Amino acid sequence: MSGDQLVYNIASENETTPSIFTRKEWISILDIQNGNYAGANAVIDTSQISNSNKYANYREAYLTIPLLMTLTSKTATATVFAPNTPATTADYALGLKNSFLHIIHSLQIEYNGTSVCQIVPYSSIWNCFKLMTTLSWNDVITQGASIGFYPDTATSFTYNTVDNVNGSIGTSNNLNAGNFSTVTAVDNSYTNYNEGFLKRQQYINFDEDGYTGAAGTQSQFKVLLTQTNAKLAYKSCIINKVNGGSSLSGSFQIQVMANIMLKHLHSFFDKLPILKGAFMRITLNLNHTGVGFTATTSAGACSFSSVSVTTAYGGVNPMMIAAGTATNGGAAPFVTGDYYASICVGQKVLDSTHSSFTNNKTGQLPNILLTVPLYSFNPIFESAYLSNPVKTVMYDDIYNYNYVNSISSGGTSSFNFLVTNGISNLKSVLVIPFHSKGTASTLLPIQSPFDTAGATSSPLCLLSNFNVVVSGSNAIYNNDNRTYSFFLNQLAGCNAINATETDGITSSLITQLDFETLYNYYYVDISRSLPIEKDVPKSISIIGTSLNQLAVDLYVFVCFSNQINVDVLTGARV
Repeated sequence: MSGDQLVYNIASENETTPSIFTRKEWISILDIQNGNYAGANAVIDTSQISNSNKYANYREAYLTIPLLMTLTSKTATATVFAPNTPATTADYALGLKNSFLHIIHSLQIEYNGTSVCQIVPYSSIWNCFKLMTTLSWNDVITQGASIGFYPDTATSFTYNTVDNVNGSIGTSNNLNAGNFSTVTAVDNSYTNYNEGFLKRQQYINFDEDGYTGAAGTQSQFKVLLTQTNAKLAYKSCIINKVNGGSSLSGSFQIQVMANIMLKHLHSFFDKLPILKGAFMRITLNLNHTGVGFTATTSAGACSFSSVSVTTAYGGVNPMMIAAGTATNGGAAPFVTGDYYASICVGQKVLDSTHSSFTNNKTGQLPNILLTVPLYSFNPIFESAYLSNPVKTVMYDDIYNYNYVNSISSGGTSSFNFLVTNGISNLKSVLVIPFHSKGTASTLLPIQSPFDTAGATSSPLCLLSNFNVVVSGSNAIYNNDNRTYSFFLNQLAGCNAINATETDGITSSLITQLDFETLYNYYYVDISRSLPIEKDVPKSISIIGTSLNQLAVDLYVFVCFSNQINVDVLTGARV
């Protein structure tokens, strides 16, 4: 009987529907950098769109950011880095952390000359959390390749007390050889490869020399599509493989067409109505990164040491290097020696270590593109839309403050931190724990090329007696010290469709096991209050105890509501 109403409704439908819009055109505009990203920033202005006399929908708009990843031996030596040889291929040696958003450290949005969002560092960490709690698995399947998104496997991490085949001291989650765990008394690692890392590599590492099946019995991809034609189609692909020699450094390069939806970049774009005449200026600060390391090969495996990382703004390193464990992507290409990897925006290598190498190539897209759909209204519907031309845009903004080297090791370290003295229109607080740099890790976890941190927390960084205190009042009735209750009461359903209240219709990608293992997101909704109280600035503190045996840093994001009024006919801010 439950389907009878649906059957009746379908049978009664009128097959014709009126055309609300008479035309939809996609227009792409260049940023104003002229291909120069040496300063690790980019500026896009929308004057070309604002002067078009058509309605722009920025919620559908997206940025296309060309990324160039380069891996070389650090100097020309007799020890040969040979990525153009099948036995030592580097096709699965490099990858990206979850979501292309990590190439952007922070941004500023100006609307008709007025700033509408704060410049917040580490904004990609917040944005990745939003995707993890908003998207469904169907979204991952349909959108993942476009936005560089596939969740990291929570149960595949390892922790290294010494430099080894998985990476430097600290957490690694870079195993990409797909196989199944053996359940024994000494092997309880749940999962022994990170499916998300592998999937994201497959999004970008098309190689014309790769075989479509078993090598020697099946044809290569270039029988169907050459690298030259893949570049003409602006497909993400491997664009350069050069074997090194005694006077030439080996080189391996991937060009990535990274698409970032504006609605994923900031809530302002997600809430903006279609409108004419609006002039926006978007400034992006970019996470250009360089990674140096030493590889030591023995018995079919490769161990890593002397790892150093530099990022333009000290933000998240977008790159990952695959594990050197036998059969994994980092085992075959590296012979004993020094190596260097970099990632930058544009078609040219910008890192100073790589810029002088003569065997590197340029990519196919020199500029960042903003692509926006422009609509022409059916006059009847336009009149209805403009009957009330002033729209209120209510969007979320965030505030970030981090507590670094503030929580000691030992598993019973309590904390009580003041986050802010006063913010109004509060919505939520997110606390993400990471292992501290030092004895726990030789690198900041968010900068490690072996770790997924930034797209995840550090593993098993569980908090007890946790609470958020808003102007002296606890947001959680009793301090929470149970992982299952915090997940079910606070995290499950946040940002999701129907907040998990309706079985069969929901979203979010984080399970209780994920939360307890690698996605230690401590999220608390603090939006519930009387309307008269919302505009009153309130202080925020966080309290609790770290249960992790290692020293922990806390990255805190406070979400609050903001609003502007706009005239959709002229774009003017009212």
